[in-house]
Amino acid sequence: MRRFYDTDLATPLMLGTAQYPSPAILDRAFRESGASVATVSLRREGAGGAGQSFWSMIRELGVRVLPNTAGCHTVKEAVTTAHMAREVFDTPWIKLELIGHTDSLQPDVFQLVEAARILTEDGFQVFPYTTEDLIVGERLLSAGCEVLMPWGAPIGSGRGLANEYALRAMRAEFPDTPLVVDAGIGLPSHAARAMELGFDAVLLNTAVARAGDPVAMARAMALAVQAGQLAHQADPIEPRDMAEASTPVIGKAFLT
Repeated sequence: MRRFYDTDLATPLMLGTAQYPSPAILDRAFRESGASVATVSLRREGAGGAGQSFWSMIRELGVRVLPNTAGCHTVKEAVTTAHMAREVFDTPWIKLELIGHTDSLQPDVFQLVEAARILTEDGFQVFPYTTEDLIVGERLLSAGCEVLMPWGAPIGSGRGLANEYALRAMRAEFPDTPLVVDAGIGLPSHAARAMELGFDAVLLNTAVARAGDPVAMARAMALAVQAGQLAHQADPIEPRDMAEASTPVIGKAFLT
């Protein structure tokens, strides 16, 4: 398991805390998932009794908190939200989201790099939600980021890994950088596949929160990331175009 800035995570699963049917189901699903990181939104934290109750529940999970700048569309908005989140959640970690396209929620990578540079210079440890573009990845690392979080598919789409070729290329291009597939995961098989490709973690929310049984899906995701990680470590065989017999014919008796 790679270090994420100054932290070693117990499991390669990061889980969001939005859209669950109830706080009780959120709590049960999160514990069943074994996730090491909880992503939270400053907007979700809110003010007043409801916000304080939510924050108390998150603290009781005993996991690392990763605040995000969800819903931000400008550098100024994202930077301001990050500073507020650092005050509220008492952590230098920030998942930097800067949305550029309304329908696909694709990140605005130009503003993303600018905001990442501003925040890292101010002491934040930035987890940028980005595309799988290699040049953007280089720019983010140059801006001070030590983690990259390429999308698998648009947020909430559940489509899985839409461009596996590009994700493979990113893993090969940045072998020493912690990489997290963020967004688009819909099934445990999608999460397992990301780990099989050598990614260091997956971040998901909707696939669990909006499932018919969030608790059962959380458990399925926990098993999937574990299986995918073990498969990658086992050095799987390469695909072949032709069959290859698994049973040797040497020494086999031939009847005439």
